[in-house]
Amino acid sequence: MTDQSDEIQLEQQTLDVLYARLDELRRITRGRLTEVRRVGPSGSPQNRSERDAFATLYEDRSALLEAVEDRLCFGRLDFDDETTRYIGRIGLTDEEHTSILTDWRAPAAQSFYRATAAHRDEVSRRRHLVTRGRNVTGLEDEILDLSMPARHGSALNLSGEGALLAALASGRTGHMGDIVATIQSEQDTIIRSELQGALVVQGGPGTGKTAVALHRAAYLLYAHRRLLERSGVLLIGPSQSFLRYIDQVLPSLGETGVVSTTISDLLPGISARAVESPEVAEIKGRAVFGAIVRRAVRARERVPAEDRHVRVDGHDIVVRRSDVREAIVKARRHHKPHNLARVTFVREMLSRLADQYIAQMRFPLADDERGEVIEELRTTREIRIALNLAWMPLTPQRLVEDLYIKPHRLDEAAPELSPRERRLLQRAVGTPWTESDVPLLDEAAELLGEDDQAAKVQARIDSDERAQTLDYARQVLEGSGAGNGLVDAQTLAERFTSGGSYLTTAERAAQDRSWTFAHLVVDEAQELSAMAWRTLLRRCPTRSMTIVGDVAQTSSPAGARSWSAMLTPLLRDSWREEELTVNYRTPESVATAARRLALAAGLPVSPLTSAREYPGALNLHPTTAEAITHDTVALALRTLGEVVVDGAGAVAVIASTAQHGELLTELAAVADRQGAPDPTLPLDALSVLTASQAKGLEFDAVVLVEPQQILTGPGGASDLYVAMTRPTKFLHVVHALALPLGLGDETQDALSPSE
Repeated sequence: MTDQSDEIQLEQQTLDVLYARLDELRRITRGRLTEVRRVGPSGSPQNRSERDAFATLYEDRSALLEAVEDRLCFGRLDFDDETTRYIGRIGLTDEEHTSILTDWRAPAAQSFYRATAAHRDEVSRRRHLVTRGRNVTGLEDEILDLSMPARHGSALNLSGEGALLAALASGRTGHMGDIVATIQSEQDTIIRSELQGALVVQGGPGTGKTAVALHRAAYLLYAHRRLLERSGVLLIGPSQSFLRYIDQVLPSLGETGVVSTTISDLLPGISARAVESPEVAEIKGRAVFGAIVRRAVRARERVPAEDRHVRVDGHDIVVRRSDVREAIVKARRHHKPHNLARVTFVREMLSRLADQYIAQMRFPLADDERGEVIEELRTTREIRIALNLAWMPLTPQRLVEDLYIKPHRLDEAAPELSPRERRLLQRAVGTPWTESDVPLLDEAAELLGEDDQAAKVQARIDSDERAQTLDYARQVLEGSGAGNGLVDAQTLAERFTSGGSYLTTAERAAQDRSWTFAHLVVDEAQELSAMAWRTLLRRCPTRSMTIVGDVAQTSSPAGARSWSAMLTPLLRDSWREEELTVNYRTPESVATAARRLALAAGLPVSPLTSAREYPGALNLHPTTAEAITHDTVALALRTLGEVVVDGAGAVAVIASTAQHGELLTELAAVADRQGAPDPTLPLDALSVLTASQAKGLEFDAVVLVEPQQILTGPGGASDLYVAMTRPTKFLHVVHALALPLGLGDETQDALSPSE
């Protein structure tokens, strides 16, 4: 009979071999990268291009090899033919190119996630390796061939739940952990679903929607690399705190080339941090704003009220209304964006004005002199003003701000809105942008296009700067006596300007508003408005998307209450829906109370099965209105001391927007006076958040403050449902007001308050 400690020792030997190979590959990759960098940006353009390509290759490879240090290998499959296959974060081969570790995304690894006793796929045993650092600390075996223990005399644990439950019970660290070692069958099916079309993953709290979305992104990049790597994958999250929470997951899964951002940060050069009322956000999120912005653009292409007379160098020139009308029609005929079509309009008008000018000349004009006349007309201030008034060059910011600060602009562009709604959108000049402004700015940018004249000016500036740099390089060579043929001025100038940097696909995409991606991943997608979806679809013309969310958690008034109602008008029949049904995060008693509250509020909650319970998970703490802030902070600090183990663990205080600031102030004051209950505890593991800020995150414990105030706030029952379902162990409810229906008397009858 095999002892488990002997098995652990055998697996340790295998793990040592794998890490030794990883270290060797790291050394080789770093050496090659150093060699490429040593060459520098010299030589012919082709040589420099090749150097940059190799540098990028080795940089990406090096980043990948560094990112997979933790749990490099986490599984093993034993087959009926007595062969063995190890499963890990990446694929590794030995020096003879024989596979020693199979990438979790490879088809050969599917059985690790899908094989069952009924459908074994020739797998006799599936083993989960429990590791810490580079050491094997435990094993969990699932025997799929039920005759195997008898044949081999195995005394190992026959349950496969240990690895999953250990992962669920581990302390939160402030960063999301991957689930690659514990992916369950329904999750794996979604992760490996076909690339084409839009896949909606609907799932209640704790079902692993975010983890599934990230693992699907990593899988698709692995399985369809040639198709996806050139244009990349765009990941949209609900907040920057959420992106920080997940930022290490994709690198640890073997992928570093995904652009991660939020709707607020989607447009280069735009910072949308201001907050506005939910009612205003809902108005801006309506699909009709696509037509409103289009009308606002067309309104800047207009025939003047009367002809305009201009005196140019002794000639009487008339900017005729009829000429302007015909020039506008001609410019629109090519269906170019506003700023690009303006070039056609101006060219046509200058040609018509030049005809007037030439007709008044006493002597015939040579063919090569017509251009001089057009240039003189173009630079005449009165004519430039007249043409701009007829067809104004615009930036997206100017167009959208004019809608807000000039009531007559919005009145003519938005007849669908009521007078009250138009008044709500009014604001002062220079008001900062909000998240719901970003789709409108993007719509405007699409309709306006780049200002061709601005691009030409920038090109001239760049050309002048290159000439100045080249001249400076020549002076450097002459002054240093280095002009001996080994280094020329052009090469030196390029070194001055290049900085040795090379932009990856992800970096270039992040800087280019018009970049289109091969695949789009959207988390907390239920919060997006119809206008936000227009913005995202513009960036993914293939409509290949992974959309994850839960319509029961929709707190935005512009968000989705039904996937069909939101997506069918946009995607027609090119989307499909899968549902996750197991809640791995939330203890059963907490999940039951949250579901009861959601049903009482009429939310469209998904049917869920909780995977586990946690003793004493739900606790009610009645207090007074005067003491609620003090009691909440004291309870939060005490809870932090209970859940943080070996530096891992996180607690969140979730409150209404009205109480958020007061709690932050109180926590800071208490921390200044007495610090954490234990000096070794990290106070940064304690967060004070609103329900919307907590969306997508999870914590070991949540202290929920005055749920009735959250219920009556802008996000209503959806926000409260979100707040209740963030903890993995404990939910403490502190309240002075009566508890909402579903969390009230029936809960207190069943559960004793902890104090």
